[in-house]
Amino acid sequence: MPLTAAELAADAARCAALGVAAVHVHPRDETGAESLRPAVIADALTAIRAARPGLPVGVSTGAWISPDPAARVAAVRAWPVLPDFASVNAHEPGAEAVAAALHERGVLVEAGLWTLDAVAAYRRWRVPAGRVLVECMAEDVAVALADASRVLAALPADAPSVLLHAEGPATWPVLAEAVSRGLDARIGLEDTLCLPDGSPAADNAALVAAAVAVGAS
Repeated sequence: MPLTAAELAADAARCAALGVAAVHVHPRDETGAESLRPAVIADALTAIRAARPGLPVGVSTGAWISPDPAARVAAVRAWPVLPDFASVNAHEPGAEAVAAALHERGVLVEAGLWTLDAVAAYRRWRVPAGRVLVECMAEDVAVALADASRVLAALPADAPSVLLHAEGPATWPVLAEAVSRGLDARIGLEDTLCLPDGSPAADNAALVAAAVAVGAS
């Protein structure tokens, strides 16, 4: 599991060599905790861009990193180095304010939608999103696929591009669903530790290689 800025950079370069269009990372401080601190974000982004120039890099702004919405907004406004995109979970308190701070700084907003209530919250935003991130959190495959269908059907007609993904046991079936629908998808150790056959994945690159195979099948 890549944790340091150098490890994230090396991992991003390996995955980019396999054909990924962008990377989503969770920069961590010296204790290993996820952080939105300006120096932590800057170190990770700078290292990745040095290792793979031109590769779009995104980060999370999840409330589990910094529970206070005002603190998340302040962190975004203080970033000296900006990511290309950042995910904002629409169901979290203060989500629209965080999205607005990102948009004001020219960072593409990924609206993370987990539920139909989250879709409703997103539709009330006055901030444009550059991408919708439909996240299936249910571990049961049938439930995850049903959730995906419901959320996708509830999106506004003018919704931007959609990235569909899941976590745990539903990861690979939902990725196959994204491929079948012609949607963007993502894969990584954040989502699953296993390859499609259930065996442990050695690293993110192994997961990417397996996802490329799914897309080509």
